[in-house]
Amino acid sequence: MKINFLKIKKVYKKESFKINSSIYWNFLVVFALLVMIISFVFAYELFLKTSKEDVQVNTFNNMKIGNKEKEKIGKALEYFSEREKKSVEILNSPVPVVDPSI
Repeated sequence: MKINFLKIKKVYKKESFKINSSIYWNFLVVFALLVMIISFVFAYELFLKTSKEDVQVNTFNNMKIGNKEKEKIGKALEYFSEREKKSVEILNSPVPVVDPSI
């Protein structure tokens, strides 16, 4: 007579050792889609915020310019007009160095 109820079966080999890679790919695809959707929503909200803002027209023309600023601008214009005259003179004058190869 055999007694089988206290006998333990020893199993040393794993039945399923393979990793199901399709689950990880699905997680990766879902994560990428969520990141893209969140970025599109953020970009759309940013676009709406910037399109609602008024475009500021050149405020320099609307500002009143004081006498000191007018003097500074006048001095700068004179300086650049003198530089322009000097550069025209330099371009039109002949070269003072004689070419020794001639």
